[in-house]
Amino acid sequence: MNYLVGAFKPPCNIFISFADGRSRKQVPLKKENGKTVMVALFQSQESIVGEVVIEPVHRKKVEHNGVKIELLGQIELYFDRGNFYDFTSLVRELDIPGELYERKTYPFEFSTVEMPYESYNGVNVRLRYILKVTISRNYVGNIVEYQEFVVRNYTPPPSINNIIKMEVGIEDCLHIEFEYSKSKYHLKDVIIGKIYFLLVRIKLKNMDLEIRYRESTGSGPNTYVETETLAKFELMDGAPVRGESIPIRLFLSPYELTPTYQNINNKFSVKYYLNLVLVDEEDRRYFKQQEITMYRLLETS
Repeated sequence: MNYLVGAFKPPCNIFISFADGRSRKQVPLKKENGKTVMVALFQSQESIVGEVVIEPVHRKKVEHNGVKIELLGQIELYFDRGNFYDFTSLVRELDIPGELYERKTYPFEFSTVEMPYESYNGVNVRLRYILKVTISRNYVGNIVEYQEFVVRNYTPPPSINNIIKMEVGIEDCLHIEFEYSKSKYHLKDVIIGKIYFLLVRIKLKNMDLEIRYRESTGSGPNTYVETETLAKFELMDGAPVRGESIPIRLFLSPYELTPTYQNINNKFSVKYYLNLVLVDEEDRRYFKQQEITMYRLLETS
């Protein structure tokens, strides 16, 4: 039995490391098996430099048809699981065909890499960046090793950030105005606003503000939409009176948000909404939804 197990083990070990691996920021990444690992963080236009070490097991000879490293940016839609769409694909040849007898180190460099999209693990889609080392072999399977890393891209504060003003009205029964101080928020921002009751002739029981997330993937008949309420904030408990106003102050930092993603590589989008929910004493619900734009601001700390 031991011989059988040994027969399927690769004849060499492959190690991939980044040149600045000790000093570069690490972030958590959730793997397919549910485990979380810490991986290196990059942003677009950075150079990705490091080395690949190949070590034959028990110093046994390994014949090969060449060694290469690829940098891949990939999107996988879960209804088409296993099919990866490459939007970035770079390759460096590390070795010509030959034989390996002992540990060998290969430096590699991908200069100022265009990585336009952020790493994303969604409900029905994931976008990932990997380094993939392949040792090509003739009559037996290739030996492959992967190293995943995370990309985050940062946006300066928008030069124009309009306030949001909206109304909720039921003719001759209810008239509410609400405003938020801006329409674009960074991931650690605070939503500040106010709600004005101009006419109240129905008995309201309570009012909540929700942050809603909407992920849409695919297109045509293969379009999948997932909507989730990420946060629920009680604004009012009890009946308001005409002329009353209620302040809103909602901190975003406790929630796991991403930037707004608009039609990424024609494969998926992620949008965020502020949803105002009013409930009257007969448990009728009234909604008013407003899209907001989320962006990632460079953290100074």
